[in-house]
Amino acid sequence: MAEGKKRVFSGVQPSGALHIGNYFGALKQWVEMSQEDDCIFCVVDYHALTTVKDPAALRQNILDTTKTLLAIGIDPSNSIIFKQSDVSEHTELAWMLETLVTVKFLELAHAYKDKVAKGLEANAGLFNYPMLMAADILLYDTDIVPVGADQRQHVEYAREAANKFNLAYGQTLKEPQEKIRDEVAVVPGTDGQKMSKSYKNTIPLFGSEEDTLKAIMSIVTDSSGERPAHVYAIHKLFKSEEELAPLYEANKGSYKILKEALAADINAYLAPMRAKYAALTDDDVKKALAQGAAKAKAIASKKMEEVRQNIGVSL
Repeated sequence: MAEGKKRVFSGVQPSGALHIGNYFGALKQWVEMSQEDDCIFCVVDYHALTTVKDPAALRQNILDTTKTLLAIGIDPSNSIIFKQSDVSEHTELAWMLETLVTVKFLELAHAYKDKVAKGLEANAGLFNYPMLMAADILLYDTDIVPVGADQRQHVEYAREAANKFNLAYGQTLKEPQEKIRDEVAVVPGTDGQKMSKSYKNTIPLFGSEEDTLKAIMSIVTDSSGERPAHVYAIHKLFKSEEELAPLYEANKGSYKILKEALAADINAYLAPMRAKYAALTDDDVKKALAQGAAKAKAIASKKMEEVRQNIGVSL
C-alpha cells in the first residue's frame, strides 16, 4: 500500500442486475475513492448463496457484476477487483470470528431480523452472514468501508468482531471505520421506498433506453402536488437543483413530461458507461478477476499467517 493512502474495502453481491440505486449509493463513490486511495473491491459470490440457488444464474451474475465495475470506471491496474470464492481465507477467518461472538449478538443483525419479521425462513448462512462480511473487511487491514446509511451496522459488527479477537489473542485485526455520503445514502425506487431488487422498484443501470423509460413511467406520483416528489428526488442525482428548477416550474402537474425528461437525462448520463459495458467481453472480466485474486490472495494469506500464529494453530 502506498504511503499516506487509506486502505478501502467494499463488496457487491452478484445476486442480479445492478441499478442506479447501487450506482449512486455506492459504486460512484468507489470510482472516486479509487483515484485517491488503495482500494479493494470484492464480488461477494459466497454471500449471494443465501439467495441465489441457480448455478448458471450465479456464474452469469458474477460476470455481469464485474463487467459493471469495469464499465463505471474502476481500473484493475490501480485497484484490486476479485471474487470472494477465489480467496479461501475469507471463510477461514469467518469461522474463527464465529467462535468469538454469541448467538444473541448475531440475532440483532438487521438483515436477519427483517427476514424473520417477514415470515421467511432464514438459513444459517444468512444468520452467520455478518461474520463472513466482517472477515471480508478485516483480512485486508481496512481503514475505510464506504456504505449506505442502512449498512452502517455491517461495519459496526466488523469492529466488534475485531475487538473481541484482539482482546482474546492480542492486537491483530484493525478496526475499520464506515464512510457514508449522507446526500445519497438512500436512493428512492419507483415506489418511493429504498431502491432494491427485493422491492422490484429499480431503474436498471445497464438496461436499454426503453427499459429505463418503462421504469421511470412506473414511478408512483402524488397527484395532489405540483412537483412529483419521487421523480424529483431521482432527477436530482443527475442534474443540479438549479438546472431542474426551470423544467419543473414550466411543467407543474405535467407528470408525463417530467418523467420523460428524467428518462432522457438518465439515458444521456449512462450512455458512455453503457457503451463500455457492451464492449467488454467475458475474457476481459475473467482476466481482471484472475489478476485481482492473485493480489488479494497475497494480502489475505499474509494476514492469516499472523492470525493462525496468534490463535495457536500454527506449530
